[in-house]
Amino acid sequence: MLSLNNLQNIICNPVIPYVGTIPEPLDPGTLIVIRGHVPRDADRFQVDLQCGSSVKPRADVAFHFNPRFKRANCIVCNTLTSEKWGWEEITYDTPFRKEKSFEIVIMVLKDKFQVSVNGGHVLLYSHRISPEKIDTLGIYGKVNVHSVGFSFSSDFQSTQSSSQELTQINRENGQKSGVTSFTLPFAARLNTPMGPGRTVVIKGEVNTNAKGFNVDLLVGRSKDIALHLNPRLNIKAFVRNSFLQESWGEEERSITCFPFSPGMYFEMIIYCDLREFKVAVNGAHFLEYRHRLKELSNIDTLEIDGDIHLLEVRSW
Repeated sequence: MLSLNNLQNIICNPVIPYVGTIPEPLDPGTLIVIRGHVPRDADRFQVDLQCGSSVKPRADVAFHFNPRFKRANCIVCNTLTSEKWGWEEITYDTPFRKEKSFEIVIMVLKDKFQVSVNGGHVLLYSHRISPEKIDTLGIYGKVNVHSVGFSFSSDFQSTQSSSQELTQINRENGQKSGVTSFTLPFAARLNTPMGPGRTVVIKGEVNTNAKGFNVDLLVGRSKDIALHLNPRLNIKAFVRNSFLQESWGEEERSITCFPFSPGMYFEMIIYCDLREFKVAVNGAHFLEYRHRLKELSNIDTLEIDGDIHLLEVRSW
């Protein structure tokens, strides 16, 4: 489970320019978390994932992440191979501002890097050099860094709960125990009904042309939906509602930023509290939803559908 709280190998207040060895391989699931502040006179800074620390000849840079503040604010990403830069990928929708703090989370995926800043998705960058060749982190330019931390995927594996509290409901022939395939629409019975302390984790990838998807916790026998989560990518709305006694209630839509983007990997955690559901996306808490269906123990079914590739569903 993605957590930004139990980071390893934390480096506090590094002197910039900083060049340091990354202590473990960057396997898929690894996070690099950089917290800092952009000074008033910043013109640019960069975070480089490097293959070694050689200066002459200059080490290859697998991922060059470079926020710029002159003329137009933007983020330039690139790869340096044999001292030659490749083509620039430029993102103009940048969350960085002078005299403001930031939290950069770089997630290593099998085929790309995924970057979020302050909890909001910023960009995807396809690997041009294999991440297993990366062993050095460099931070350069005008930036104040408070901390750099890692969450390696080995930690990520060890935190996985073994209890699969789900039984997939197969439309054709009843149900089968244990969840193996994730075709949509997906439906599963919670082996232990909902209640305070229960957690559901959904991991997936948003389709590149996605309009939206939904995650529903419901009462199997009555089809009442206690929690309807419906991110709509086409209008950047995250709709929450309940469907009780054959009618929809009032929609809730307020959010600080919209956490989903086409092509991105996500881990959504739904935690049931005494008074409300709490929802986190990629390690950042996003919203609470007060219980409208009071008999939590009647909630026994999970359904997922829409424009995503479902990778894993777990509950405990």
